[in-house]
Amino acid sequence: MSTPRKQVILGAYLGGVNHHTAWWHPEAGSQIDFSTFEHTARTAERGKFDFFFLAEGLILRERAGRIFDQDIIGRPDTFGVLAAIAGVTEHLGLAGTINATFNEPYELARQFASLDHLSGGRAAWNVVTSFDAFTGQNFRRGGFLDPADRYVRAEETLNAVRALWDSWNADDIVADRETGRFLARPDTGSFAFHGAQFDIAGRFTVPRSPQGRPVVLQAGVSPQGRDFAAANADAIFSPFGKLPEAADFYRDIKARAVAAGRAPGDLKILPSASFVLGDTESEAIEKYHAIRDEQVTGQTALILLEQIWNRDLSGYDPEGPIPDVDPDPDAAPIIQGRASLHQDRFATVRRLREVSEAKKLSLRETVIDQFERAPIVGTPAQVAEKIDSFVQNDGSDGFILGSHLVPTGLDEFVDRVVPLLQDRGALRTEYTGKTLRDNLGLPAVHATPAPADA
Repeated sequence: MSTPRKQVILGAYLGGVNHHTAWWHPEAGSQIDFSTFEHTARTAERGKFDFFFLAEGLILRERAGRIFDQDIIGRPDTFGVLAAIAGVTEHLGLAGTINATFNEPYELARQFASLDHLSGGRAAWNVVTSFDAFTGQNFRRGGFLDPADRYVRAEETLNAVRALWDSWNADDIVADRETGRFLARPDTGSFAFHGAQFDIAGRFTVPRSPQGRPVVLQAGVSPQGRDFAAANADAIFSPFGKLPEAADFYRDIKARAVAAGRAPGDLKILPSASFVLGDTESEAIEKYHAIRDEQVTGQTALILLEQIWNRDLSGYDPEGPIPDVDPDPDAAPIIQGRASLHQDRFATVRRLREVSEAKKLSLRETVIDQFERAPIVGTPAQVAEKIDSFVQNDGSDGFILGSHLVPTGLDEFVDRVVPLLQDRGALRTEYTGKTLRDNLGLPAVHATPAPADA
């Protein structure tokens, strides 16, 4: 008996927080106008994508105390954007990145449950954490957490949010006009959660949402992050876009999910990816090289290396060799607002020098070689085959797709690649589920009694 063909899950990622977005391109649109978000979302829904994914930055990134313009800066509040998109789409899931470090469970539970109601069951929460004081300075408490504690708080935040969502049952609203009885039970919405991070009790104001619980997304590569995602998430973002390492990650996460008492299919694995299309393979490769050179300018290459060296490298020639000075990990950070470097700086520098020397690459070429997230390049038929083959060989359950060009970059994929995936039987031709959870093939969620102590 043959194995059923896996359906490719597709998310649409709207860039805006990194150098990959070509904001200077003559065809690029605004990063803040609603028309940008609306166009991307409508295009994704036309392509029968599962969800629209919105990243979020909580602070403007700085270099030596000054905002730099390699990144797009400024983004409206996530919930406002997603609520507005809910009004111009019917089936597309709405995934927002919201930090568990700087928000309270009651607030998070209420916002996501409200979005789920407003959208008819299409809300998703990408749970992220933070521990640096630079980001935390925008918040009243400073937001500083020891790195080891960020998942402790995140897990307790998620457990508390779920306790609030579960304080309502699906049948709690009776609304009997004849008897005047509105609620099925007098303690509807009552909750109490006691833990190391939170000690809260009260009554939750939002009835059970259409999905039971909004979908939870998470990214985690470290052993602690993988365990957290395997136990808690409905989908996890994978950093691996090439086999066999992607398949190794896939097997590891699925095994951790089973160890946590879940079925392998309860957790979907979704790497992010971009694409470059051409009428011929050589044309696609030529376009890819041109885009890559636009994305990684000399200034961008220097800034990316400054994160590792923690030094001002502006005096170095991007077309020259890798800097000959050592990193200065003890100095005040020259780059603020980017993900902190966790690996050994000195070992990283040694590796970069070895690559540069072995391949005869300049500083900028070395950055391209080592930092680039390799896109899927080829003709529409080649790109469709690569995506389908990757999923069928358990490299992932799908992809989160973005483009260097906002907001029209996704149009070409939907027009030229989506029909080919549908012809292969790997992508739906119509939406069949009522909610995002349905469309992702995730199990239904029912209320469970909240524990007295967490």
